[in-house]
Amino acid sequence: MHLYFTGIIIAISTFLVIGLCHPLVIKIEYYTGTKYWWTFLVVGLLSIFAALLIEDVIISSILGVVGASLLWGIGELFSQKKRVEKGWFPMNPKRKKEYEMGKSLNR
Repeated sequence: MHLYFTGIIIAISTFLVIGLCHPLVIKIEYYTGTKYWWTFLVVGLLSIFAALLIEDVIISSILGVVGASLLWGIGELFSQKKRVEKGWFPMNPKRKKEYEMGKSLNR
């Protein structure tokens, strides 16, 4: 009997990537706001493109998951800013003016 661990490795990796992206989005929004959303876009697209070029199933799958998670993270970054404005997450006091400007633009 042979055991194949490919699916389990991909599943655990996916769980870890998604689990790490959530606090990453929170921290990035806290310290820098949404101004680096484009970094998520570039790295996400590069990861997906690399996944297309790599033959190894595990590495290609992980790169695809990283890319998709980073692209999803763009929307979450902007949603996180809204959650901070609603008071659901702590606001960085050093960037308080950015939140005030956002509120005046949303009116």
